[in-house]
Amino acid sequence: MCPTRGHDNLAKCPCFIALKQFMNEIEILRPLHHRNLVSLYGRSSGEHNELFLVYEYVPNGTLSRHIHGGKIEKLPWLTRLNIAIETATALASYLHDSGIIHRDVKGSNILLDENFSVKVADFGLSRSLPDYITHVSTAPAGTNAYMDPKYFQTGRVSYRSDVYSFGVVLFELISSEPAFWREVPQGEAVGLAKFAIIKLLNNTLKELVDPDIGYDSDKDVMEMVAAVAELAFQCIQCPKELRPSMKQVLETLEGIKKGTWGFNQII
Repeated sequence: MCPTRGHDNLAKCPCFIALKQFMNEIEILRPLHHRNLVSLYGRSSGEHNELFLVYEYVPNGTLSRHIHGGKIEKLPWLTRLNIAIETATALASYLHDSGIIHRDVKGSNILLDENFSVKVADFGLSRSLPDYITHVSTAPAGTNAYMDPKYFQTGRVSYRSDVYSFGVVLFELISSEPAFWREVPQGEAVGLAKFAIIKLLNNTLKELVDPDIGYDSDKDVMEMVAAVAELAFQCIQCPKELRPSMKQVLETLEGIKKGTWGFNQII
């Protein structure tokens, strides 16, 4: 049973936390309508007072399922790039422009419809940010492997925290590897972000890239993957001031697809 006495106990109660996230998701999603955001149709409750949110049906499931799910056919590179562009569009052109930090950008919160178009989901941890404020202080929440290290250390979350998480997603799209801990030759367990940095700094990007996306056989794919890897590297820089904004990230991804991108165009 959840504790009910004392503000501190109530704030830590799992039932209270779940209810708070439930209400937060309704508050965030209710006024939002965008082709790359999942649509909230309503809410309901069960016979035992369970609470449910009713969303549109998104038939192809999560991005994580397609890039990490062994038996599913691998997504081709251009589909992956389009997924990155549409996710960046949802974050930059709608959420951030509307003063909302997602706080839990990750592969399992990126849904894919029948045409593999993106529907960003799960706004239970999202926070609104007034125009005159650059960050808010809050207890760190989200998924560790995607979380901005400075946010984890200081409790200060900003739009650039979403940029960091999106950078990890870009590395997932390149590598088809999960964001969580993996072993390196020296025996140290590291996350995908750190592993990717090691490969980039050692000029061994090929060891990071999924061999099934055409990196070795298609010069255009090789150039686009290298460009996206460089962008992902910029997204996970610390301190956060070194990272591009989501709008800059979106413009760069669109330039990569069109073939007009250059290394000096990120920031």
